Amino acid sequence: MKSFTAAEVSLGFIGIGAMGSRLVRRLRDHGYPVTVYNRSRSKAEALLPYGVSVAESLAQLGTSADVILSCLSDDDAVRNAYFGSDGILAGSRPGKVVLEMSTISPETSRELHAQAAKHGVNVMDVAISGSTPAVEQGTVRLLVGGDAEMFQAAEPIFQALTTHYFLMGPSGAGTSMKLVVNTLLGVGMQAIAEGVALGEAEGLERNRLLYVLSQTTVVPPAHLGKLVRIEHDDYSPQFGVGLMNKDFRLVLEAARSSNLQLPATAAAFEVNYAAFKEDPDADLSSVVRHMENSAESKSH
Repeated sequence: MKSFTAAEVSLGFIGIGAMGSRLVRRLRDHGYPVTVYNRSRSKAEALLPYGVSVAESLAQLGTSADVILSCLSDDDAVRNAYFGSDGILAGSRPGKVVLEMSTISPETSRELHAQAAKHGVNVMDVAISGSTPAVEQGTVRLLVGGDAEMFQAAEPIFQALTTHYFLMGPSGAGTSMKLVVNTLLGVGMQAIAEGVALGEAEGLERNRLLYVLSQTTVVPPAHLGKLVRIEHDDYSPQFGVGLMNKDFRLVLEAARSSNLQLPATAAAFEVNYAAFKEDPDADLSSVVRHMENSAESKSH
């Protein structure tokens, strides 16, 4: 199988959101010809200065690109993009390759793989672990499920995005690993929120508490940058609380389907949901603010 280098393949990209737009810019920086599609056309056209083409429809994108990437909001958006009467699979020719990068359930990933195979289309789930700054810096982790030969062929695309990419197993393994990673991300953020609330309740000065916490070995790298932003009450989204809320739901649904109890995750989800209801546009770290506010209200 030929390698998917910029000289060999044209790319199509569906979903020009915060992550998608940055991924497209990296692909263009590495010379890939990219045609983009977004339901809101203005977001797609915003990338015209970077040398992309804008498709009029999913069908047009499906016929014009050799390799299609998508980064969409949820399972329903993925199903609509691929399974609809005017979706990608309806007009795809055999031999097309799809790199599906959305955070969705492993079940939907496997369903897409199976349905695409009926059309002669090869799908890999390529879940992204990392925030928007990590995309810009090329430090995200790509967690891939699918065929080993296809994984090897797609390495030039992965290398345009990051130096960290891993084949986890067959279809659905990439999205499964993403749920594992985001379980630790969300529960870890809740643990920090509880630690900060406890420290303040014990009379520790907030900024000193946050600074010293950042100097310990117990805070993982994914959360370190959050502490500086929390110190300044900056909860602008890098990884939104709503996205974490969605991912918690996916994690708990996957656990239920395996008859697995995740008590810490279930508890963290409840606080995450409360923080989401307070400010749906905030970062996932806003659970710290929620815990602080809850403690303060109980002290009065």
